[in-house]
Amino acid sequence: MAGNGVQFYTGSMFPPEYRNRMFLAQRGSWNRSQKTGFKVMMVTLRPGDVPRYETFAEGWLDGDKFWGRPVYTQQMKDGSLLISDDYVGAIYRVTYQR
Repeated sequence: MAGNGVQFYTGSMFPPEYRNRMFLAQRGSWNRSQKTGFKVMMVTLRPGDVPRYETFAEGWLDGDKFWGRPVYTQQMKDGSLLISDDYVGAIYRVTYQR
């Protein structure tokens, strides 16, 4: 599954281990028999090693039906993360509280 929007997180709202990781929106594959994507991944790049992929946000896919398609991420000045959804025309704001 190819990613769409890519954002390196440099904010301070999320825990320190999130800094300098890449957020990758996966819009989803609507034309496959087994749908994939429909989530936002967090990617850790490590020199001399393979990237590590972890799911950051999901839930847009329910079984074989999707209700949204995350397409891009953007970090705000306060460190929160915006996720745009071009299927329902929404922008979600993700925050972290300690």
